Amino acid sequence: MTPDKQTTESYFSKMKGLTKSPPLVNFSEIFWSWIGAFLGISAVSYLHFNIFLTTTDLEMLVGSFGASAVLIYGAPKSPLAQPRNLIGGHIISAIIGVACFKLLGPSCIWIASSVAVATAIAAMHATKTLHPPGGATALIAVIASDKIHNLGFLYAIIPVGAGALIMLIVALLVNNIPKSRRYPEFWL
Repeated sequence: MTPDKQTTESYFSKMKGLTKSPPLVNFSEIFWSWIGAFLGISAVSYLHFNIFLTTTDLEMLVGSFGASAVLIYGAPKSPLAQPRNLIGGHIISAIIGVACFKLLGPSCIWIASSVAVATAIAAMHATKTLHPPGGATALIAVIASDKIHNLGFLYAIIPVGAGALIMLIVALLVNNIPKSRRYPEFWL
């Protein structure tokens, strides 16, 4: 076997995976995940549709919150779902996304999008706040409508910071109701 063939086979063999699929989740876990996601997204959505939009142009509902809900309510033990990661990951990514849009502007949106997501990932790694929905938060800051662009760096506070904080409060309340769940695993 030639070294090139061995290297190629070794490379592709990594894609086989190491373990089997995890077992099914029990009904209680499904139920509490659903309750948490429903209440968390409901709280942010209610503010978005009934409070903020009646008096201001502030957006409250960000698409990346759906992915955060999966983590903090569906996988609350995950290191990526912890409060530091939820809040820090979203806020850092929002700031980076806004900065990329302002620096690279709409004339080069594809570069601004790429730089925003890649830089957000690097910054989250560097600050121990890796939260995958943060990548979407950075991307939204670049590709969103003028309503979001007009917020500028306020985007990092409202909707991103405030929305993530509301979802965190719901996660703390709901995830600690059943004896089988505990949230958070760590704060800092």
